[in-house]
Amino acid sequence: MALFSSLTPVFIAIICVLIGIILKKTNGEKEKQDIKSKLTSRPWVDEDLKDGTDHPLEEEEGDEEWQGLEENVAHVPFTAERYSEAEMIKRSQTFYELLNKRRSVRFLSDEPVPREVIDNVIRTAGTSPSGAHTEPWTFVVVQDPYLKHKIREIVEEEEEINYKKRMGDRWVNDLKRLRTNWIKEYLDTAPYLILIFKQVYGRFPNGKKKTHYYNEISVSIACGILLAALQNAGLYTVTSTPLNCGPQLRVLLQRPANEKLLLLLPVGYPKKDATVPALTRKPLEDIMVVM
Repeated sequence: MALFSSLTPVFIAIICVLIGIILKKTNGEKEKQDIKSKLTSRPWVDEDLKDGTDHPLEEEEGDEEWQGLEENVAHVPFTAERYSEAEMIKRSQTFYELLNKRRSVRFLSDEPVPREVIDNVIRTAGTSPSGAHTEPWTFVVVQDPYLKHKIREIVEEEEEINYKKRMGDRWVNDLKRLRTNWIKEYLDTAPYLILIFKQVYGRFPNGKKKTHYYNEISVSIACGILLAALQNAGLYTVTSTPLNCGPQLRVLLQRPANEKLLLLLPVGYPKKDATVPALTRKPLEDIMVVM
């Protein structure tokens, strides 16, 4: 017993030393991971809406070398429109009233739409700001009936699986009040389908990879401008993000591996008997906070 008592401090000392070594090693590993995380952190690279046919891993890695962009971009004088306060209020109210009429319409007519209008609304979307002015968007306009039908087949096949297996009961039940399902007739009837792809990176003429900063945010802003331009032109659409369809649609439309589908918009006039859900929008006090 006396021997055990005399050895106890020794055992405690040994245990303390071992714990210290383990903690030091653990902290060291954590510091290494933190450093590595900081070095490889690229907040402009998003992880959602991944294309299952992603380009090789080395293409996903950021190239931290200088990209060959112009060191100095010429700056020119900027002339802005300046309105009176009364005119500003009038214009902002008029534009709000126009955009407040925007609705997601799933019953689209096959009535032809002037191609020039489509060109103009996409030009308008192309005025969107983008990270480091990389303009990481591709707008694919589909008017060929065969291609539209192939797109419908791909979307409906995946959407049926989504509704029955992938989305879950809560999501499906939330959509019931909107009377939506996996049948997408508008993909055939709409005179145009616009598929918006985000370019996760670009290429210089010499083949060198070009980083596209905040590509998804940039393209999302462009999509918002496109929706406003369509409304301004008297055209209607429904925003569609077909789950698990991106890779197949990219291959069908022969888009390169650096492009990922973000949004699909059927575009046209509403059918004469078109209906929309009787929804209301949140009032200003519920969406704005003034500090």
